[in-house]
Amino acid sequence: MTPATLLAAGTGLAADQKSAEVTDWAARIGWVVGLALFVALVYWLMREGWKWRGTLQGDLPGLPSAPDDPGPAKLSMSGRYHGSTTAGQWLDRIVAHGLGTRSRVELTLTDAGLDVVRPGATDFFVPAAQLREARLDKGIAGKVLTEGGLLVVTWAHGERLIDSGFRSDHAAEHNEWVDVINSMIDNSMINTNSTEGAER
Repeated sequence: MTPATLLAAGTGLAADQKSAEVTDWAARIGWVVGLALFVALVYWLMREGWKWRGTLQGDLPGLPSAPDDPGPAKLSMSGRYHGSTTAGQWLDRIVAHGLGTRSRVELTLTDAGLDVVRPGATDFFVPAAQLREARLDKGIAGKVLTEGGLLVVTWAHGERLIDSGFRSDHAAEHNEWVDVINSMIDNSMINTNSTEGAER
């Protein structure tokens, strides 16, 4: 094979390589548009599902707000609010009245109840008489943490029992919250039973 033939063959290979680099832009654009439409459809379906769940929970009364003078704070905590579910059903998320919105949270416990302040989301207040239980758990409404990494407060609202999940910026605080809330509930039950006995 002569040098001229080799040069011609090399030039042909280079031309083939260059032509292989040509992109089918119509196909690529089609794929990108198709993917964008698919993502938009999934997002729309999720949003409609959220709205539908909120409609189903339309019987839930409005959330109470904190009293003007709740009294001195027993405990306070900064952390995250991870959502609320029907008590005992950690996947049955409650979204009505903004309870499904995850956010930062400032919790304050007083003799009057539990004040839940959420920047950028709806605040709410749980009167002490509506508190039912506090416990440590590892998950709620699709959020799974380490064992005991979540403070779950069970409270009554309307005809429902609700579990609300909180995580402190300092997880070591959770145990004290569980003890103090459960102590408040126990004392409230003792006082109620004593009052009922005296009335009889």
